[in-house]
Formats: sequence, structure tokens, C-alpha cells
Amino acid sequence: MTIPTHMTAIDPAAPGGPEVLVPVSRPVPQPGPGDVLVKVAAAGVNRPDVLQRLGLYPMPPGTPTIMGLEIAGTVVAVGDEVTRWRPGDAVCALVAGGGYAEYCTAPAGQCLPVPAGMSMVDAAGLPETWFTVWSNVMDRGRARPGESILIHGGTSGIGITALQLAAEVGLTAIATCGSDEKCAAAKAHGAAHAINYRTQDFAAEVLAFTGGRGVDIVLDMVGGDYVPKNIVCLADEGRNVSIAFQRGPTAEINLALVMRKRLVLTGSTLRPRPIAFKAAIAEVLEGAIWPAFEAGRLTPVTDSVFPLADAAAAHERMEAGTHVGKIVLSVS
Repeated sequence: MTIPTHMTAIDPAAPGGPEVLVPVSRPVPQPGPGDVLVKVAAAGVNRPDVLQRLGLYPMPPGTPTIMGLEIAGTVVAVGDEVTRWRPGDAVCALVAGGGYAEYCTAPAGQCLPVPAGMSMVDAAGLPETWFTVWSNVMDRGRARPGESILIHGGTSGIGITALQLAAEVGLTAIATCGSDEKCAAAKAHGAAHAINYRTQDFAAEVLAFTGGRGVDIVLDMVGGDYVPKNIVCLADEGRNVSIAFQRGPTAEINLALVMRKRLVLTGSTLRPRPIAFKAAIAEVLEGAIWPAFEAGRLTPVTDSVFPLADAAAAHERMEAGTHVGKIVLSVS
């Protein structure tokens, strides 16, 4: 196919509210030796996108200023060192930026095939959350079948993915949510128990549900004053895995409780990790999770779809916190 020289993209000139997300013309990027160029059909919207828009998420050096961390579409060109992918292949990919655009480059190792029968819109919402959840629950959290996990934000894109992973690998999942309706949605997507954090003490609820034992893992995107309560929630040898800090990056904790329970407090950020690290996750996901999508055991949960030109509305929905699952931009 003929590749144009310019494309429509969302590339804010300065930080600000959703109103800064307006379509602009940008040069089509060129793939490096290990990259593929994808004609984007859809792009996922994620919480880090909001932080980037606000100027609160420093980008790794060399990252495109065009927003967007995950895409699905069709490969239209490949770099000289790429051996697996060919023009015409349908892929979804984790990218360090550039997804809110008609064309986007992606490292070949961070691409995965679009599962058979899955729409591009649904596939676009898979990479960022699945890479993040697998890396933090399975690797940093050392999850094992038969264990239990507390998932904060149980109906967010990360939360739904974590619930699906828990069901697939044999974990008992407890979710916190901001309303009774969201609690019902979390249970519908696999939570054994859901806690309305606005009306209930989640630490007390976790201990009551587990007979006082606590959970083996906490997946925390809240931080701040949640951390000491997470420590109370954890069983002996438990692991608290932090992936964001919506209530602040600092916390006062009881080290005596950490020592007595022999806890591990860990966490990670995915965006600055090297390509080889992310490619290794992609390989594991393709072997362990993608067959579940192919078999129909797992189904993407897409909350809403907005045209690329309405990226501002997509961010407004993200910030309102009313979504269940992924918010996606339809690009082409």
C-alpha cells in the first residue's frame, strides 16, 4: 500500500485539560531496523495518558510526544532486522508513545498477533494492561495457584485484567470498587468478593472474608494512605505490589508488622524498561494467555469507543472514573 508522508495525530503542544487533545498533522514515523510500522486501527486509553497530558508523567528519552501506549492495526512496513512480521499482519502492540495516530512504529518484539476473531478495537485494549498485570502479579508478586489477591480499582482496565488473570491462573480475587454497581460488575468479571471502599473499611472486609488470614498479594495503584492498610490486609509472607500512586507517592508504615509477617513491598513502572524486557513478557503472554482468548475463556472488556478526533471526550470519561474495562479510540 502507499504510505502517506503525513498523518493525523494527537500531540498536545502543552500540558492541560482534555481540551488540549486536538487533531494535528504530523509526519508518518519511519521504522527503525527492529521496528514495524503499523497502520493504526484503534488505540487504547490509559491512566498514564491522563498523567502525561497533565505534565505529570515524564517520558523516557526519545519517546514520541504523540500520546498513546497501545495500538492494534495492520503492519505496513518492517525494519531490516525484523523476521517475524510482514506487511498485512494484524498485530496489537505495546508502545512507549505514538499510539494516538494513524500510523505508529512499534518494536517487533512488543507486538502480538490479534487473536483470531477479535476486533481491532478489542485488541487495542489488551497490551498495556496485560503486560503490566502479568509483570507485576506473576513476576514481582510471585503468584501461585491457590493464593489470594486484593485488587484495588477492580473495574478499571488494570482491575478487569487482573481479575481475568486471577481466574486463568487459579487465584481467589477480592476487588475494591467505588460503588455498589461497580462491585457487582467486579463480581460478574470474577471477583469472589467486592468491597465498596466508599462505604466499607476494605482492610476489615478482607480480613473478615479470609477468616483473619489476609491475602497473599495486593495489587495497588492507589498508594498513599492505602499502603499501611494493605500491610494489615496481607497474610504472612505476603507481597504488596505498587504500580501507581493516585493518593500520593509517600506512606507511613509499621515496619514491625512488615517484619513480623515477613512481607515484601515491591513495585515497578513498565514504560522505561528496555525493549528486551517487554519482548520477554510478550513471549510469555503469547504462550500463556493468548490461547485463552483464542479458546474464548477470556474476552476483552471494552467500556466505550471514541473517534480519534474525540480523544478529549475519552479522557473525560477516564477521569470521571465511571468506566468498566477499557476505553478505546477508533482511528481507522
